[in-house]
Amino acid sequence: MDLTILYRGPLASCDYDCPYCPFAKRRDSSEQLRADRAALDRFSAWAREQTGDRLSVLFTPWGEGLVRSWYRRALVELSHEPHIDRVAIQTNLSCRTEWLAEADPATVALWCTYHPGQTPYDRFLGKALRLAGSGIRFSVGIVGLPEHLEHARRLRAELPEQVYLWVNAAEGHTYTDEEAALWTGLDPLFPFSRHPHRSAGRACRTGSTVISVDGEGTVRRCHFVKTELGNLYDGSFRSALAPRPCPLSVCDCHIGYVHLETLPLYDVFAGGVLERVPTPAARRGIGMRVSP
Repeated sequence: MDLTILYRGPLASCDYDCPYCPFAKRRDSSEQLRADRAALDRFSAWAREQTGDRLSVLFTPWGEGLVRSWYRRALVELSHEPHIDRVAIQTNLSCRTEWLAEADPATVALWCTYHPGQTPYDRFLGKALRLAGSGIRFSVGIVGLPEHLEHARRLRAELPEQVYLWVNAAEGHTYTDEEAALWTGLDPLFPFSRHPHRSAGRACRTGSTVISVDGEGTVRRCHFVKTELGNLYDGSFRSALAPRPCPLSVCDCHIGYVHLETLPLYDVFAGGVLERVPTPAARRGIGMRVSP
């Protein structure tokens, strides 16, 4: 079985407090951190044992995972498993990056977000440049708020050309065509993020070749559809895997709509779906059309 897993454990603490973040954060207690570590260790052990499958894993924590040693260890260990094609994580890149020298650069990847006002620009840029020099696959992005535009322009000018800079449409923000054009000039794929995608009744890979898993091992088709498909650890989810249309009216998050079969994003991000790294042609906006 070829399976992509979106893992989100109970971790909810973050070292940033971005005012535009849609996730409700808490300060995790020692007990909650121990529970998150145990849940991640259990998941990692399961993933390592699935040698009859081909797995790709994206960690999408509510909080910041890489400031916790167990997330760094999980990425390193899973990156060396021959049956795991990719292991990636969403991160604010506030952590140190030296630990990545222990990981397999052909397998590990980072999806990095720059948050102006939460960390000095030069510190973030320096880490990104070191990543680029190390051969680690990664993308860099920013939320498309008006006050972030100059930061995004500076990033695009100072990051190596081969590093993709993505822009997420800000939640609840409406863009005029003139505003959208400014962001598209930095990220040719911004039009995919600008508007929610109609998804009701449309084919989606989630629930078939893509699943969401929480800290208890409960399997759902994706983070946004609450219907349970079974449990990861007793194997009950496997019999529930099947192509099925999306039950929601729209999908407005990249980690969801990237899997819609009605969008060309598996071709756009061929080889880099989990870490949000598009092909060189797509990065230049060649052949990009966004259908409603």
